[in-house]
Amino acid sequence: MRTDYHLHTPLCGHAVGAPREYVLAAQQAGLAEIGFSDHNPMPTQFDDWRMGPGQLPEYLALIAEARQEFAGYPIRLGLECDFIPGQEDHIRHLAAQADWDYLIGSVHYITPDWDVDNPRHLKRWTEQPVEQVWQAYFDAYRRMVESCLFDFLAHPDLVKKFGHRPDGDLVRFYTPTLDAMTEAGTVLEINTAGLRKEVREMYPSRQFLELAAARRIPIVINSDAHAPGEVAHAFDEAYALAREIGFTHVMRFKKRKAEAVRIE
Repeated sequence: MRTDYHLHTPLCGHAVGAPREYVLAAQQAGLAEIGFSDHNPMPTQFDDWRMGPGQLPEYLALIAEARQEFAGYPIRLGLECDFIPGQEDHIRHLAAQADWDYLIGSVHYITPDWDVDNPRHLKRWTEQPVEQVWQAYFDAYRRMVESCLFDFLAHPDLVKKFGHRPDGDLVRFYTPTLDAMTEAGTVLEINTAGLRKEVREMYPSRQFLELAAARRIPIVINSDAHAPGEVAHAFDEAYALAREIGFTHVMRFKKRKAEAVRIE
């Protein structure tokens, strides 16, 4: 009964493969259903790694075409939405533009001109203490959680992508975010993409997940695939980790409603 709800399309400018190729890869991997969730458009051309302001209809048409071709296979419609302070009304506007199955919340920007996971900005890591970068990221992430705009929350410790970590116990960053998740009643993503990045570790860390399990925060497991070959990447490892930590269910999504499914 495995699912993968975090799949991209070429409209974001840094993914390859038509939606039908992702569907075929998912079927080969034995997934029960999938969902596409490309990076949300902004009111203006904000950066070069999301669909453009006028491309939402094209995105919806792509997914509709895949649904028509694979009519017997569940394909969910989602959107990965960057949380940027001051753009909350834009997210609400997007939420009304389609019959979404889920909206994913994510944080990439810690300042208006620094998407913290972008390799073009690696030099910035040498210009200020890592502690400050992490604090800015997790402050933004907590604000995203508190907005309650999203159905689940993507790659909670994306800030570690390039392997930069502050000294000491990182629980000081995790706790306020996890407390906000508990209060909001939201769903946490285990994202296997980190295994394909410099950090070579899933998002979030095992410690983060252990703290989440203790709070009974529900989870969903995704690949964040940007190519068909990445669909369901390392899912055996991710599901084994979830079971080992104590999670017994994962969430499935339809029409912005979540349903718990037992991990077999």
